[in-house]
Amino acid sequence: MWLKFGISPAGELVPVDEAVRGKTKLTCLYCGGLLTARKGTVKQHHFAHTGETCQPVVHRIKNRAFPSLPLYDNFLIQLKGEELERLKVLWREYGREQRPIPKDLTEFRWILKGLMIGDRHCYQFTNLGRIPVGALPLGQFNQVQEPMLLSELDKLERSANVAIAAGLSAMDERRADLEIYRVQLRRILLNSLYFLEVRADGETFHKVGITTRPIEQRIKEVGRDMRSHFSEAEVNLLGLWQHRGNVELYFKHRYQRFNFPIGTLTEYFRFPKVETVLRDLNGMAPKVLSAVEWEVLGGKRAAS
Repeated sequence: MWLKFGISPAGELVPVDEAVRGKTKLTCLYCGGLLTARKGTVKQHHFAHTGETCQPVVHRIKNRAFPSLPLYDNFLIQLKGEELERLKVLWREYGREQRPIPKDLTEFRWILKGLMIGDRHCYQFTNLGRIPVGALPLGQFNQVQEPMLLSELDKLERSANVAIAAGLSAMDERRADLEIYRVQLRRILLNSLYFLEVRADGETFHKVGITTRPIEQRIKEVGRDMRSHFSEAEVNLLGLWQHRGNVELYFKHRYQRFNFPIGTLTEYFRFPKVETVLRDLNGMAPKVLSAVEWEVLGGKRAAS
């Protein structure tokens, strides 16, 4: 896990994906040191200190302790590769048919993690356990993830406020952690999820993505992208879900076997029955923002 945000001279948090590669005028939220945007092809894009890396960032890199949104871009729940493959097999052989899973095929740590539930003899997948294998419908995914998002926010707010009230030396670090988390939460709440149908040169495929701009503008951009690969292209909107920026990456995880890259464009899919996918998307309840989420969208800064 790496440092993904820097502070602009105007005091705004800037994600590494919006920064130009190389040395920047952005500074570290933890120490104020200048940052360099590392945007290569091997490691994830991240910021590194232009000079010596400060200890708070060293500690968070070493312990993978930067604040991050639960179940946003990592759905494996700390499972090792072999464990994940075993879970996939169990899902195919037992979970998909809702058959009880024999105890001797399970791991106790899966039960501790909340991935399975049962008695001394047999077990079944929980909703959380269905996420690593991409088997949880999108509507139920929201029901699992959303309370976790707000619980993590509450934990960080309480930690920062306790440190501030007690005058602890770590208060600036905890305040920085809270700031980083809030800006990530704000970004997914600001974004709408869209689902497009693309007809090009006799082929039909689909695109998923998120945007904060008018969807008409995004559709025109997709059309321009398609004309770089096809002689004719028609793009139609099949659905738009406000404040659902949290779902995009889980959608890609859930439907990765249908991924249909077009050149360097990777957010396209070819589905044998798109009606099934649309039912999944339309199974999501409209997002109703809570008072806490409205406050996050208001752009207020962390505790001070």
